[in-house]
Amino acid sequence: MEFNDVIHGHRSIREYEDWEVSQELLDQILDAGIRASSSGNMQTYSIIVTKDKELKKKLYSAHMEQSMVIDAPILLTFCADFNRMRKWLSVNEAPVHFDNFMSFMIGAIDATLAAQNCALAAENAGLGICYMGSTLANCDQIGELLNLPSNVVPVVGYSLGYPAENPAPRDRLPKHGLVHYEQYNDYADEDILEIYKERNINGWNRYMDNPRLKEMTEQLGLKNLAQIYTIAKYTKESHLEFSQTVLKYLERQNFMNNK
Repeated sequence: MEFNDVIHGHRSIREYEDWEVSQELLDQILDAGIRASSSGNMQTYSIIVTKDKELKKKLYSAHMEQSMVIDAPILLTFCADFNRMRKWLSVNEAPVHFDNFMSFMIGAIDATLAAQNCALAAENAGLGICYMGSTLANCDQIGELLNLPSNVVPVVGYSLGYPAENPAPRDRLPKHGLVHYEQYNDYADEDILEIYKERNINGWNRYMDNPRLKEMTEQLGLKNLAQIYTIAKYTKESHLEFSQTVLKYLERQNFMNNK
């Protein structure tokens, strides 16, 4: 495929054919991830490939019962990983640190860059993916199921396989609403209304076209997309709860040392 077609043709795929992804193709996708940029070329990430059906059934709950966890032939989980590097430092009699929040952020960025490289390679080969925010939100459960040692935390994950659906690409905010030149230019109210105008319409229509989502919206008395996002979809309470989950797991995984 042409590179621009891959970029602009991205869709989240939640329904998959019952077709195996060959090891040769999977290796090509993983090789693309490994070529991603990384901080200091440390490559402080690990990629967990999950094909086992029984393990995917266990991950289904941790991933908030999203159907693609079971239906897709492969799950990829990208983890911030300083376990490997810390062991390398140890055997070379170098100071062993990288056990703080900054180190986690470096590993998380490395993992995310690798994940997106793999995603582009997969889509270029005709496969589909669907990123799952549950990877970080329930990192403790997923880390337990994937047997992650200290200094390893799941950050990004997605399903992978051949698409069994062909959804239309979702809209994006206009470029002028996202890109700032030289310095950040804050938004006036009229700018916000203009930037989100199409999103308000398209997002609302998507909810109204889905009987289950429409019923939920009506039961909650929601009047616009912003209310859907903050009252139904991404509540303050849920984000506070997930925040505590992540922070506690970072401490448990030895990423919160302050000395």
